[in-house]
Order: sequence, then C-alpha cells, then structure tokens
Amino acid sequence: MARRPAAHEIVVSKKVPKPVGPYSQAVRIKHPGEMLFVSGQIPIEVPSGNVFKGDIKRQAEIVLEHVRNIVQDAGFTMDEVIKCTVYLTDLKNFDTVNQVYQKFFVGQNLPARAVLQVSALPKEVGVEVEAIAMKLGTGADGIFKDEDFRP
Repeated sequence: MARRPAAHEIVVSKKVPKPVGPYSQAVRIKHPGEMLFVSGQIPIEVPSGNVFKGDIKRQAEIVLEHVRNIVQDAGFTMDEVIKCTVYLTDLKNFDTVNQVYQKFFVGQNLPARAVLQVSALPKEVGVEVEAIAMKLGTGADGIFKDEDFRP
C-alpha cells in the first residue's frame, strides 16, 4: 500500500540539542494555514549536550532559548506562538519560571498557556516547555470549495 505524502515537514535547528527519543524538534504544517508544533524542550546545553539540572531559573532560560531558536529557525517569530505548555516537577517553581517566561513573551498578544506539575520529566530535569505557532494572517478562510461538499 502506498503511503500518502506527509502532511507536515520536519524542522531541525542546529542551535538546540538533537531529540533524545523518536520525535522531531518541531513539525511545520503548511496547509491549510502554516503552523509549527515545537516538541517539549528540556535544559540540554549546546554544544556540550550536557543536561543542566541546577538552578531552575537557568533551566527555564535554556529551555525557552531552545523554543525561541526552533521557532525562529522555522521562519516564525515568538509573536506567532499561540499556545505553550509548561511542565514542572514542582509547582513551587512557578513564580521563578514565570519570571523567565515573561522575558520571552511580551506585548499584548500573549500565547495561551497551561502549567502542569508532573511527577517526573526526561533526564530528571525540573522544567519542559512545548509550543504551537501559527503564521499571522493565516486562517480557515477559503480552505473549502463548494465541490468539496458535493456527493
């Protein structure tokens, strides 16, 4: 059976660590509207590949720098990020991580966000962030044609 063409393309940033499992750093959807799905990023230092497990503030900075690098390398801006999910192993770190987060997302068009406490994260880190971006001006207008609904 022939496989259909992929609905997405893989995004690879050389500025962030390679995935530690069977996933992509991010995937870009071009149709019907261009979107980017950034996989969860953890504080792995570049270029050494060392996992940073120290100060939670520094962990958050590394993670959000990775998110920003992937977003920018995919041709998007941080203003086009529409949703983030932040995973913490301890919600007591919420305020510290939030202080770092607000340096990366500024202005009035902030992304929607969820913050969750989880029992553990890969490589025993304290924070992980994933994101979704959408090109400004793209939308569902004109996606469907009349013939799409004809029997």
